[in-house]
Amino acid sequence: QVQLVESGGGLVQAGGSLRLSCAASGIIVKINTMGWYRQAPGKQRELVATITSSGSTNYSDSVKGRFTISRDNTKNTMYLQMNTLKPEDTAVYYCNANIFGGFRTMNYWGQGTQVTVSS
Repeated sequence: QVQLVESGGGLVQAGGSLRLSCAASGIIVKINTMGWYRQAPGKQRELVATITSSGSTNYSDSVKGRFTISRDNTKNTMYLQMNTLKPEDTAVYYCNANIFGGFRTMNYWGQGTQVTVSS
């Protein structure tokens, strides 16, 4: 069984920074695309950023230039460096990964980590 565990969320003032981590564990042969999503209260879950196994990245317009997604394939871990945070970045952040475990490829989600940005 594969698990994704996020960490690094918390409370920060506007203009501050946070770094989220997402560690994958279990029976893993290959991790394909990984991504960060977020869901604010009363809103739908939205894409924040994705990164392929070769390192190609994609960002939503709302975070472009402020957030940086990266991954360490040797540690099966993905990161999200969030700078110049705004109150509208407040949400539960979820990591997602497309993982081949030896028999089939499946999409996995973490449990989420809360990010709160105060004004």
